[in-house]
Amino acid sequence: MKKNNEMKRRYKEIEMPMGVFIIRNNMNGKAFINVSTDVKSTLNRFRFELKKGSHRVKDTQNDWKEYGEKEEKTDYSEELEIMKMIWLEKLNENGTLQLYKKFG
Repeated sequence: MKKNNEMKRRYKEIEMPMGVFIIRNNMNGKAFINVSTDVKSTLNRFRFELKKGSHRVKDTQNDWKEYGEKEEKTDYSEELEIMKMIWLEKLNENGTLQLYKKFG
């Protein structure tokens, strides 16, 4: 019982990367863009669905069938910084945005 509780505690402490992710098709230039609170798990589910032929976005599934996995590229690591920059720019359109200082 103690071991199970320790495992649950450790699992809850794991930080899940969240943000915007993109799946790009290198052959036709199409992209699937979405957000997730757990990007790694979401991408894992998407790949599983694509491999099984059950992805909910039929255009994405059809391109996967036609072009295959090797033509797909997934990005997500830098997307949060890009979104941050977009929001900062949008919020500071009039040049008066004041930000709180960072910790430390």
